[in-house]
This record gives sequence, C-alpha cells and structure tokens, in this order.
Amino acid sequence: MDIPIANYAAGIEVANDLVSTSPTVRGAEALPDVEALAVLLAGHDLRRPQDEDVFPVQLLRREVRGIIETETEEQAVAGAGVLIGRAGRAPVLRRDPDDRWMWCVPTAPDASLADELAAFIAVGLFGVVRTLGHDRFRACAAPGCRGVFVDASRAGRRRYCMPELCGNRLNVANHRARRRAVTP
Repeated sequence: MDIPIANYAAGIEVANDLVSTSPTVRGAEALPDVEALAVLLAGHDLRRPQDEDVFPVQLLRREVRGIIETETEEQAVAGAGVLIGRAGRAPVLRRDPDDRWMWCVPTAPDASLADELAAFIAVGLFGVVRTLGHDRFRACAAPGCRGVFVDASRAGRRRYCMPELCGNRLNVANHRARRRAVTP
C-alpha cells in the first residue's frame, strides 16, 4: 500500500492529535477503543482501524511524544527515522492526479496500521525539522498542562497543545481574574 502525503502538515496534525489523546494530557484515556481511533484518523488516507490496532497505536503515541520532547534536531530526525522504518520502505515522490509532486510512503504488505501511521507521522516530523526547525517542537504553555505539540502553522505562534481546550481555559481564567481585580 502507498500512503499519499500531499503536505507534511497532515502528518503533524495526526501526531498532535494522537499525542493529545494521552491520559498524561487529558487525565483519562481519550483513545480507548476502535471508534475513537477511527475518529482520530478520519479524513486521512489510512485504512480503517480494527480492534487490534488500538493498543499498538497507543504505544506509538508514546514514541511520538518522545520525539516531540527531544532536545535537538538530530534526536528528532533520528526518532522520525525509526518511525518511518517501521513501515518497511523509504518514502518516495510520486505525481498526484493533478500532476503535482507529493510524498508517498510505500508500506510492506504486512505492515500494521500503527506502522503505517508511524511512517505518516515521520514524514510530517521530517518536514517540520527541514522547513521550520526544531524550535517548533514545544510544550503546552497552559499552566498545569503536560501536553506537547509541533507547531506547523505559518506564523509559528501556537502556544497550546489543544488551543480550543488549553487556550480557552487560560483565557477564561485570565478574564475571571481581571473581573475580580476591578470588582470592589
């Protein structure tokens, strides 16, 4: 099977979403079953998960988090290299139906969904290191949050692992603090 990757940011999106499902971040397992895994992977050209895919993907989540937490570019590249090797073959460039070049990761016929997902994420990690730099691998800025993420945004100003949750929580807390400060 070939995993088409039109843009490395797609791999980063999946990496960030996957790492954010951790009990370390959420307080409880947010990837408990095959339905949750199917939701996580929706919209990406990966096969439909089966029950036996959940635990290996949960283990992959730890590996991805470890790569995001690396201290150097070299460590991140080495970690992504291990991930991409799990699928069995090196990535290649192929033309899409519109005749544009895109990454494809050919996978071994017996590659598991976790291995295919590892390769998909690895291309994203390689892309960020190459294009944006390792300083885009970050810890969440929300107090008390243990989340990590890779900022693949154009501006590079992302501060929260889950902006809709961590960022909003911090904004509400700041708003309440300001109201308390002006209320006699």
